[in-house]
Amino acid sequence: MRTYSMKASEIQKDWILIDAEDLVVGRVASLIAKILRGKHKATYTPHMDCGDYVVVINADKIKFTGKKYTDKRYYRHTGYPGGLKVTNPKEIMTGRFPERVLYKAVERMLPRGPLFRDILVHLRIYSGNTHPHEAQQPKLLDVKSMNRKNSRAA
Repeated sequence: MRTYSMKASEIQKDWILIDAEDLVVGRVASLIAKILRGKHKATYTPHMDCGDYVVVINADKIKFTGKKYTDKRYYRHTGYPGGLKVTNPKEIMTGRFPERVLYKAVERMLPRGPLFRDILVHLRIYSGNTHPHEAQQPKLLDVKSMNRKNSRAA
């Protein structure tokens, strides 16, 4: 047996569309990270960018389980002494860029390095119902039907 290693000329990239309405953040983020990385393919090669493009719509209608919507905390530091800033998902989701919650969740599930930066470019998240990638003919991935725990009814 030999381990198969994909060449750059053999990489085939598809476009996948995910409707994030009523989906649980962590579950959809882990699925998106897996698709971006290419782990859903039989020809997965760890050192190559063999994942697909992912377009997410309705990111502003994503759900959290339990009390995470109000109690979960996101930390960032300004770089100055005493510059720790704390926010929660409710503030971000009601703010100007609600799609950042899902973007950061996916970003933190990918391994760091030069390949990380190449992979993350293939993620497109939109808070509305429309997207400018109709020309690529993305295939709709029905995440709700994969597992009943993937979605939360309002």
